[in-house]
Amino acid sequence: NLRKARERAHILEGLAVALANIDEMIELIKTSPNRSEAKEGLLARAWNAGLVISLLDRADADRSRPEDLAPEFGIAGDVYRLSEVQTQAILELQLQRLTGLEQDKIFNEYKELLEQIDEFLYILANYHRLMEIIREELIAIRDEYGDKRRTEIIQSQLDLSDGDLITEEDMVVTMSYEGYVKSQPLTDYKAQRRGGRGKSATATKQEDYVDKLIVANTHDTILCFSSLGKVYWLKVYQLPVASRASRGKPFVNLLSLDDGEKINAILPVNEFSENKFIFMATSAGTVKKTPLNEFERQRANGKIAIDLREDDTLVGVAVTDGQQNILLFASSGKANCFNEADVRSMGRTASGVRGMRLQENQKVISLITSSEGTVLNITENGFGKRTRLEEFTRHKRGGQGMIAIQTSDRNGALVGAVLVNEHDEIMLITDGGILVRTPVDGISVVGRNTQGVRIIRLDKGEKVIGVDRIEGLAGEETDEEVEVDENFQEDEQDTTNDENDSGAE
Repeated sequence: NLRKARERAHILEGLAVALANIDEMIELIKTSPNRSEAKEGLLARAWNAGLVISLLDRADADRSRPEDLAPEFGIAGDVYRLSEVQTQAILELQLQRLTGLEQDKIFNEYKELLEQIDEFLYILANYHRLMEIIREELIAIRDEYGDKRRTEIIQSQLDLSDGDLITEEDMVVTMSYEGYVKSQPLTDYKAQRRGGRGKSATATKQEDYVDKLIVANTHDTILCFSSLGKVYWLKVYQLPVASRASRGKPFVNLLSLDDGEKINAILPVNEFSENKFIFMATSAGTVKKTPLNEFERQRANGKIAIDLREDDTLVGVAVTDGQQNILLFASSGKANCFNEADVRSMGRTASGVRGMRLQENQKVISLITSSEGTVLNITENGFGKRTRLEEFTRHKRGGQGMIAIQTSDRNGALVGAVLVNEHDEIMLITDGGILVRTPVDGISVVGRNTQGVRIIRLDKGEKVIGVDRIEGLAGEETDEEVEVDENFQEDEQDTTNDENDSGAE
């Protein structure tokens, strides 16, 4: 109320000055070629203050002055300088307000506002008067609106956790090689046609790159497996939500990691069922199966999940039912398929058994627990394909496997394999931090012993380092602005190696 009274008094002050200089102002306005120059003329002159001086002397000019009014405006000795607000009001003044009666109304309203301003300032400076007014207003509200209570007030012992206040939402969780983690809403990424350049998923330093990517719900638990074979727990909503330009936070700020310990595998879990297992695969071809409920009880400093040998790391973890087909994919482009029942259930501290025999300088890069769908393979140079599951015949645990995709000079090494359905989408991530989301149905279904088609166009020296599946998002729009490689027709013609791969099998 004080602010509004001061603003209104300031306008009336300007009108009072205009009435004291009415003939000069009318002449200035008449001779001005346009409204803008008339306004500039009113602002440029110092005007006779008239009766405003005597009124402000009694009321104290500073008390009625608007707080944001520049010091060059207002009373200056016995003259008055108009502000832009006042000149605008003068230019909009109707001729009928120049009558003696209307002039009296302006001066009377101005005097009343000055008295109100004094009263408001007194109230604000006097605590007891302020409390009296608040009490009077509350009593008036009670008398007008008060009635008998219609609701019952009861005591409640309801305990709310942080999770109870979090909306369920699908998030993209990315983890960098240097151990930075963050989450972003899945809706931040529109689907692109096959061959798009994508969007930056995260900012990385020159020596860092995005290493892992999963899609999880905000209420899921993330099991974080470390380089020491330990497991830690985080809720998805506990992860920092950051933009694509942000690196996120290092795991060491979120978990109680030992010196030199790194998180190198993450797995989202919705619930810890008794009849489920955690199936683990390492880069050296070792596999292990442990009951899921052994990971339910959390410890701030982590628990042992697997006894890792030197230079071995976890490359894949999955929740299984104990009877699924297991597919291990190596960087050589081969895959070994065997039944999960061939691996007995072990405790958390066991080291596991051999799942795949590897060639020199090769490593396991992906684990798939198959049910239905097609296997999508992605190579480091951005090529890939889908292959039907039935083409991966089951063999014994510990074998060398069969060809899953040709790792030619064009394709490069195999870097990822995921199980997908027709209406799924996939996320690809490069070592430059670029992320592409693309529909699965635009990727060809071909045989195992083929090279595939281009999935993503890469800059010189850039490599694909990861892929993840996004379930059931066929209804979303595709981003039509993405660039598409003009040479796709050539890529669509899969080059098939005529060499019989039965020996490899």
